[in-house]
Amino acid sequence: MQLSTVLNGVLLPALAAVLWQYGHLRRRAESAEAEAQRARESPLLAPADYDAAIRELHADGTTAVCTGKVHTDRICRFQHLCYWAPADEFLFFHGPGSVALPSLGARRFQPALLDLSTVDDHNTQYFNVVDLPVSSLDRLPRPAFLSDTALIFNRFNPENLMHVLHDDLLPAFYTLKQFGELSWNYTRLVLTEGWSEGPYFELYRLLTGRQPLLRGELSSLGDLLCYPRAYVGLNKLPTWYQYGFTQPQGPKPNLLVSGNEIRHFATFIRTQLNVSEPHTYSVNGGTSEPYIVLIRRTLNRLILNEAELILAIAQEFDARLLAISLDSHPFREIVRIVSGASALVSMHGSQLALAVFLPPGAAVVEIFPYAVNPTHYTPYRTLASLPGMVLSYIAWRNERIEDTVTHPDRPWDEGGITHLSAAVQERIERSVEVPLHLCCRHPEWLYRIYQDTRVDITSFLATMRQVIPDKLTAPTPVPVTPVFPSRVRVPRCKSVVDPKSADAHIMVTWQPPWNLDFLPPQEVQYEVWIQEEGENTYSPYILSALNHTFVENIHPGTSYHVWIRCLLGPSLQGPFADALTCYT
Repeated sequence: MQLSTVLNGVLLPALAAVLWQYGHLRRRAESAEAEAQRARESPLLAPADYDAAIRELHADGTTAVCTGKVHTDRICRFQHLCYWAPADEFLFFHGPGSVALPSLGARRFQPALLDLSTVDDHNTQYFNVVDLPVSSLDRLPRPAFLSDTALIFNRFNPENLMHVLHDDLLPAFYTLKQFGELSWNYTRLVLTEGWSEGPYFELYRLLTGRQPLLRGELSSLGDLLCYPRAYVGLNKLPTWYQYGFTQPQGPKPNLLVSGNEIRHFATFIRTQLNVSEPHTYSVNGGTSEPYIVLIRRTLNRLILNEAELILAIAQEFDARLLAISLDSHPFREIVRIVSGASALVSMHGSQLALAVFLPPGAAVVEIFPYAVNPTHYTPYRTLASLPGMVLSYIAWRNERIEDTVTHPDRPWDEGGITHLSAAVQERIERSVEVPLHLCCRHPEWLYRIYQDTRVDITSFLATMRQVIPDKLTAPTPVPVTPVFPSRVRVPRCKSVVDPKSADAHIMVTWQPPWNLDFLPPQEVQYEVWIQEEGENTYSPYILSALNHTFVENIHPGTSYHVWIRCLLGPSLQGPFADALTCYT
């Protein structure tokens, strides 16, 4: 027998055995990796951690510590909050370690512990818990535990882009920032209102690294699902509009959000969508060409002469005009296009919420159908006017009934009125302006807002000219957040006497705020208030120097209080220094 034959007979089986062993180990490694990936993707606590969680729940029960004095501004952090799927109720198990702050007792049902959405005090958005003794766990099914920290809230209307951005994503984004425990990798959104995914569900996925859970999916995880750590409710401060449930719609009172917060949110969404640069068009490879965006509606509230309007705008401003639609363009591409636009034109509707992605210096032109007063419906006017948004806004309203097509035979929620009496139908058809009203079933409002409109070109272009210059310009850089001067330093005052008249005066001196050297150069002035002790009024002065002797209305033998602050530019006011007391 040849040596090669012997070697083949020995080596080939050995090689085959090695290859089999390698393949077996590789399959085991792939299987282990797949199992680990499934564990990472599973929303439930790993078996190794389960026993500790169930012991802690039995030993301590549920705890809750909340921020906010009333249900409309409250957010609660729970440990071991549970959800009982058969009754669609959240459970609070009272045990030896249970606390609930604030301790409301039955007052938590007047009307609720907190709002699950950012729409204030809406009775479909209330959150409450059902009380049970921790001993009742012995009579309930064995609980499942969510592995991640949960942020639990209701989407208000996931089929409407304005509601998605304004009521859900923007508040959720800042709630995640508010609580450090809500980290990207270990937070899961739990959306409990009961809607299906909706057309914008991909946007909710952008907020954390975990797949959001819908209420309909909770029961598949077990009849009793417990959250070792959960935050319930949303931060409402970033929202700017109320929809008219208790009073006609309009800006929220005492707005505490600026364009800076809106733009940070918009930048986050762009980054998550991998839209890092504005969408621009260049001419022959040269500088970028400014362009205008028109958002088309394709189902209702149509612009009947849309093609004519597009051509007229492009010719009037000698600019490229891009017509886009939420129905036909991927959302990522829409964000990219809007992020570089010099102007956004659209019929009134939720699609105008895309203005949050406009660059500073851009214009918003909103079209309103016949009989709809633009001053009564201002979500996008309000957005544009927020400090730091730096957007120009103008509304155009159809004034001619002959340029209107109504749809009385449609369903009531699409503007139909045939279900109403003949007298009411006639009154609505003859009306020239929708009266102020509450949300959301006012028949005249629905009849008019769902009209189709033929836009009067001449009038519309004249309106656009009020916010768009003769030469369209490219978007401007994002403005820097306002930086305020600090307190003035070393404020002092002393009494002086005029040697000639023997009149009493007050000399006040101070030093500039220490942070002025780090701020952009601007005009610096100082505001001084002087108040005679015991009086309710004060005398204000605006000064440029670092000292001043006050003569008017200064009396001998009198005490005065003096306050000083720095004014930077036309609008930035620093804090007052501690009050001085001067005696003449």
